[in-house]
Amino acid sequence: MRPLTRIAASTSALTLAAAGLIITTSSTPAFASTCSQSRLPLPDATCTPGAYNPDVTQSTIGSTICVSGWTATVRPPTSYTNPLKAQGIIDYGYADTAMADYEEDHLVPLELGGAPRDPGNLWPEPYSGTKTATTKDGVETKLKNAVCKGTITLSAARSAIRSNWTTALSVTGIG
Repeated sequence: MRPLTRIAASTSALTLAAAGLIITTSSTPAFASTCSQSRLPLPDATCTPGAYNPDVTQSTIGSTICVSGWTATVRPPTSYTNPLKAQGIIDYGYADTAMADYEEDHLVPLELGGAPRDPGNLWPEPYSGTKTATTKDGVETKLKNAVCKGTITLSAARSAIRSNWTTALSVTGIG
C-alpha cells in the first residue's frame, strides 16, 4: 500500500477491527500483504522510503536535534501512530498481529530530523529477531551524538540510516 493511503486505510481497518469484522485464522492475516518482509530487519523501501523534516538542516541542528528533549516537541501522539501501526502490520503481512510486539518506528529517526508524521517514514518494526527496534534505537543515538559533536554530517548520518540502519555505524566510521 502506498504511504499516503495508509492513513485512510488504517482508519478503516481499525473501524472494522473495532466492529469485529476483521476475522483471521491462527496465522493468516485478514488481507494480503502489500509490503515485503524479505529485507527484515529493514523495511520495504517501496512502502517505507523514509522522509526528512525540512526544519532540520545542518545549520539548524544546534536549535533542533542537538537540544535535549527536542524530539518530544515533534513526536506524534500514539493516537496518530497507532492506526498507522495497525495498518502497517496488515500491509507487511506479519503473522503476529499483536500491536505490542512492534514499534511504529521512524526509518529516519526524529533524532536525525526524520519527518515526524509522514507515513512513508513510519513502519511497524518488530521487537523480535536478532536486530530489533531496540537495537536500532542505539544506532540512532550514536549517530545523533556524532552529528552533534561534528564527527559526521547530518546528511551522512541520514543517508546511512535510511539506506541500511544495520550498517550505518560502520558506513559512517563511528562504530
